[in-house]
Formats: sequence, C-alpha cells, structure tokens
Amino acid sequence: MTQFAETTEDFTDDTGDDSYFRDALRIFASNRMAMVGLILVGALIFVALFIPFISPHDPYRVALDEQFLPPSATYWLGTDNFGRDLLTRILYGARISLVVGIVPSFISLMIGAVMGIISGYYGGRIDFIIMRLADTMIAFPSLLLAMVVMYTLGANLFNIFIALSLVGWAGVARVVRAQALAVKEREFIEAARANGTKKRAIMIGHIFPNVIPTLIVLFSLSIPDAIMWESSLSFLGVGVQPPEASWGLLVAKGKEYLFSAPLVAIIPGVAILITVLAFNFVGDGLRDALDPYMKD
Repeated sequence: MTQFAETTEDFTDDTGDDSYFRDALRIFASNRMAMVGLILVGALIFVALFIPFISPHDPYRVALDEQFLPPSATYWLGTDNFGRDLLTRILYGARISLVVGIVPSFISLMIGAVMGIISGYYGGRIDFIIMRLADTMIAFPSLLLAMVVMYTLGANLFNIFIALSLVGWAGVARVVRAQALAVKEREFIEAARANGTKKRAIMIGHIFPNVIPTLIVLFSLSIPDAIMWESSLSFLGVGVQPPEASWGLLVAKGKEYLFSAPLVAIIPGVAILITVLAFNFVGDGLRDALDPYMKD
C-alpha cells in the first residue's frame, strides 16, 4: 500500500488530476463485472429509495389467513408466516442493508483515516499507542466483538452503527498509516515544512488527498462486510428486531419453515448474496482502476 501512495503521487504530478481520474474511469468502465455490480447497486439504491411509492403492499400488515401462500400475481414471491408479502419485505430489507452498509463503513473509514494519518505522520509514542490499540481491536474476531457491543448497549439500529464502526476502523488505520509513512518523506512535504506550514495543514492538505483513492476502494469493500455483519447479528437475534424487515432477520425466521416453505428463508439469503457480490465487484473494479500498479 505504501507503493500505491508513492506511485499515485508520481502519476498525478506527470499527467494531472483530471487525466488520472479520466483514465481510472475508462479502466473501470471496461471492467464488465464492475459494471454489472454497479448496475445492481444502482438498482438496489433505487428500490430502497422509492419502494414506499411503488410497493402495492404494506410490509407490516398481518393477515394470518394468508400464511405461506405460493407465488401468484398478487404476491409474486408468496407470503411469510404472518401473511405478509415476501417481496415487499425483501425490498424494504434493502433499505436497512444499505443504511447499515454505508453509515458504519463511512464512520469507521473517517476514524481510521484520521488515526492512520496521525500515527504515520507523528510516529514515535503516538504511533505506538494508536497501532497497539488497532492491534487490540483486530485481535478480536469482528463478529464476536460486534456481538459484545450489541449485548452491552442493546439490540437496535443505532447501536449496530456503533458496533460496526468500532469493528472496522482498525484495519483502515493500518493501511492509511502505511501510506502516510511513505508520503511524509516526499519532497513536497519537505518543502511544505520548510515554508513553515503547520502540521495539521500538512496532514489535511497534503497527506489526506494522497490516500483518497485507497479510501474509496476501502469504503466500497467495507460495505459488503458491514451488510454481512448486520445480517449475522440479526440472524443471531442481537441486531435489527421485529417487525423490521432485515434480511438476516428474515433468514432467521424463515429457517423454522425451511422444509414447509423454503422460499421464506432462501430468497432473503439470495438477496444478501447478490448484494454482497455486487459491492465486491464494484470494489474490485475501483481497486483495478485507482491502483497504478494494476494499470496496463
């Protein structure tokens, strides 16, 4: 990752920022799997934003006389154990998955970026303390640590944000620190110091812009991780609580009827699979486009 930072700086010096990002966009657009992932992510975002306006069914309406109806023109994927439209529940679950994927990922990214830049730039005792704290966080299994936080704070959506933000920042900090260590030794940083530029201004104005491409990639790849963690927490009963339509919660409830009504468990599992794959395709495409060593 330190080579990534150095090469990015050289690339932007030679050709300019506009040329760099145009080249990255061309490489991303030529990646078929990345474009497929982008289309799927775009469709998911569209559904999450507009499902209240396009869905003909109420996701919370209980109709016990319509339990486990098979797919039909009225209920395209059938109904669940409370007679609720399964397709509507799946689509509403996309909203929770996107929010849980994006918000904690962004928070952990910002915390990790700040901690990594401070650690790499200052070095010494500050670097030692921050990195040992990061090592301590990484030493705990992510899901186990998130479960401890949820059991301690309580099972609700806000606490999921806290748990996943706490889980994700350490890895980001280590990556950003490696880049900060490389960038701070370059000539333009030495020139800024010689001109009397304050340390805070150097970190914000010179080091942070050089880690943005990596942060973009890390963000895109951390979203599917957050979605999986939320689904796992909800499946285990310490995440989103009924009657919300979390995909993990739908799988947990549907497994009780796996043999009598398999679609109730299988379809939300497929939704998780497709969403995670889509974000991973986008993340891989961004990595190939923004990493100079991946360019032809």
